[in-house]
Amino acid sequence: MKMIIHIFFTLSLFSSISFASVQDFCVADPKGPQNPSGYSCKNPDQVTENDFAFSGLNGLDVSLARLDLAGGGVIPLHTHPGASEVLVVIQGTIRAGFISSANKVYLKTLSRGDSMVFPQGLLHFQLNSGKGPALAFVAFGSSSPGLQILPFALFANDLPSELVEATTFLSDEEVKKLKGVLGGTD
Repeated sequence: MKMIIHIFFTLSLFSSISFASVQDFCVADPKGPQNPSGYSCKNPDQVTENDFAFSGLNGLDVSLARLDLAGGGVIPLHTHPGASEVLVVIQGTIRAGFISSANKVYLKTLSRGDSMVFPQGLLHFQLNSGKGPALAFVAFGSSSPGLQILPFALFANDLPSELVEATTFLSDEEVKKLKGVLGGTD
């Protein structure tokens, strides 16, 4: 009986532990010390857009999706609460970026062969900034990355308009217009 109680207590203890990151991202600092899990993190104040964009990529154990963007096409601000994302541009030009929890914007124009990493849980977007179609592949560090698209979360639902207005500082007219376009109700 003690064994069963001990196992239950241990399982209960581990189920209350959060494995979420305590910081938005960790960009490896190859000049810093190494530890058993790899390089230490770069100081966030020294991180730039170039730390999230690459011309080559090698990775395993990820899920993939194809992204086709017509001229002027956009993937609106969204988040993946369950995984980081890597975007690899195959054709065209894509303007991509994300916003850290400190509200710092990391923005980059990507061309064929370039890639960019979007840290788990942070708002990010992609738009075709070229003249023709753009093609990219996205990879996630999980088979279930989750997806929440910000405009739909705010305006494609039955959250009362006055609450949306109060929490977004948008006018009644703006909220009703966006709810009308995206299928939300008052």
